[in-house]
Amino acid sequence: MSRMTSKTNILLGAFVATFPMLSFAQADESSAELDAVRQKIGETFDMIAPEDVSASPVDGWYTIHSGSIVAYISADGRYLLQGDLIDLDTSANLSENVRTDARRELMATVTDDQTILFTPEEVKYSVSVFTDVDCTYCRRLHSQIDQYLEHGIQVRYLMYPRNGPASSAWTTAENVWCAADRQSALTMAKLDRDFPTAKCDASAVQDHYVMGRDVGLNGTPAIVLEDGTLIGGYVAPDQLIATLEQNAAQ
Repeated sequence: MSRMTSKTNILLGAFVATFPMLSFAQADESSAELDAVRQKIGETFDMIAPEDVSASPVDGWYTIHSGSIVAYISADGRYLLQGDLIDLDTSANLSENVRTDARRELMATVTDDQTILFTPEEVKYSVSVFTDVDCTYCRRLHSQIDQYLEHGIQVRYLMYPRNGPASSAWTTAENVWCAADRQSALTMAKLDRDFPTAKCDASAVQDHYVMGRDVGLNGTPAIVLEDGTLIGGYVAPDQLIATLEQNAAQ
């Protein structure tokens, strides 16, 4: 072996031996920085847990994500930025990507028996719809439920009385949930007709309401696709199936 080759091997060996230590040192430094930021956030905001703070796509900043809230905090814990982070090279809304992922994970935890389910003979797609019995466009959507089903769209209704627990819509939502036939009761409620109900544990309405706030809806109806995409407002059956097919193709 030549003297030059020997020296090269020694240098390469030293670099390889040192590189892991550098990586671990950087990881330790990053971890300590993140811990400090989490501590600062915990001291400043009661409703944000330490695990709600994580790495962001931008060096020197961390992401804060809690429910529908997505914000960014500088590595020194001094500056807080609330707004959408856009990647101009890809035109991707990175903040909305975080929200979409969170909605997908949240809605995946909701089983069909925790919703008021309308299922077609052949399920091609499934959507979760936050609905208010008094909402005009919610009623319009439900009046076309058969058309959604004909397209193979399964509709999982979650109750979201927009005016909160003190509203008459909240009481109606609880009565719908406690009905023996929830599908029929929901239909009758949206037509302002009476329906048979009973007393039961209607805490599901509260659960749905909190979930709606977590997904970031601003009104009803609000449609959440299986991939976590949130569509605010009424969407006609033909338009919804076109959107679902386009998403599937992508």
